[in-house]
Amino acid sequence: MYKTNDLILRTTTSLIAFILLGFAVYLLLAGHNSPGGGFIGGLVTAAAIVLMYMAYGINLIDKIIPINYRTLALIGLLIAVLTGVGSFLFNEPFLSQTFGYFHFPFFGEIELATAMIFDVGVYFTVVGVTITIILNIANDQ
Repeated sequence: MYKTNDLILRTTTSLIAFILLGFAVYLLLAGHNSPGGGFIGGLVTAAAIVLMYMAYGINLIDKIIPINYRTLALIGLLIAVLTGVGSFLFNEPFLSQTFGYFHFPFFGEIELATAMIFDVGVYFTVVGVTITIILNIANDQ
């Protein structure tokens, strides 16, 4: 198994992964009104996680982030499908969306849409599938 001891890579990874994860959350939250919010956010998150795996090694990151990525992909797929099927309860076509305005303390009035729930499902699915594929390729080496 490849193990790195590169101090520069580890130091810059700490900063870059934090920036990538923040940008991924922004893409997820801002993108549900535009195409690609959950998908692109998931790819950016997967890139940050892969960077951490490269810098710190598989064993350490598995201890820090104890997630089964296959289960994460399944949960994301279920969220996305159930969001689409949920519109049938209101006699609407598959994947019809609705939205409302809600008041939250400290944040004020915020618009929330069912498209956001679908994007979260896509986000989880993309992160889970991408990391699973990359870790399987890495374990074959």
